[in-house]
Amino acid sequence: MSQNDVTTLTVPVTGGDLPADLHLPPSGQGPGIVLLQEIFGVTGYISGRARDLASQGYVVLVPHIYWRLGDQVVSEAQDGLPEAMGLLQRLDWDAAVADASAALAALRERDEVQGPVGVLGFCFGGGLAFATAAATLPQGAGPDALVSYYGSALPDLLGLAPQVTCPSLHHFGLADDYIPQDKVREIEDAVTADGRDATFLTYAGAGHAFDNPSPLFHDADASEQAWVATGQWLAEHLPV
Repeated sequence: MSQNDVTTLTVPVTGGDLPADLHLPPSGQGPGIVLLQEIFGVTGYISGRARDLASQGYVVLVPHIYWRLGDQVVSEAQDGLPEAMGLLQRLDWDAAVADASAALAALRERDEVQGPVGVLGFCFGGGLAFATAAATLPQGAGPDALVSYYGSALPDLLGLAPQVTCPSLHHFGLADDYIPQDKVREIEDAVTADGRDATFLTYAGAGHAFDNPSPLFHDADASEQAWVATGQWLAEHLPV
């Protein structure tokens, strides 16, 4: 994972200031991406993916969605799962969507951002990205593109699918213990209905969170295939 310039800034939101990490590409400017965390917080993995995207030419903002819960970071090993699930249960979902939307608006306003702005999320962040894309925002304030990796909340958010008007890319493993294949197909039907500009990719044998390098989750082949596909899709929809 490549190095890039990163600074921590704050975004004013209801109830306080949302901390967020800004990763700049080598050129110092480019299209923007808001990157949304998994249930474990802003881990080294999430920061690494932000650096990867920055190295491709994107200005990446990583909001610390758990800031209202003490901005915790939890181990991605088996023994960290109960704590991470506990944090998720305590999370105010509506506030999280509002915070992600505020991060999107703040990124748009930055001088470094030249061109469109998208949102990309993993697991919990994949569902949050979807909800953010569906949120009622001022004209032109929503994301220009959405990438959702195995969005864990998507089965409960399908009623919002008609409100997601930007192009979207979805990744799901077909051996996901949390989202079974029938639910994956239900999600696919919803996000691709009515001629929506949605690309839906699945990976045989891959489980949930297959992009996460933790041995608990990682599927090297699916991770590589999905990341290459993501880069190609972003090059089309958020060209550098």
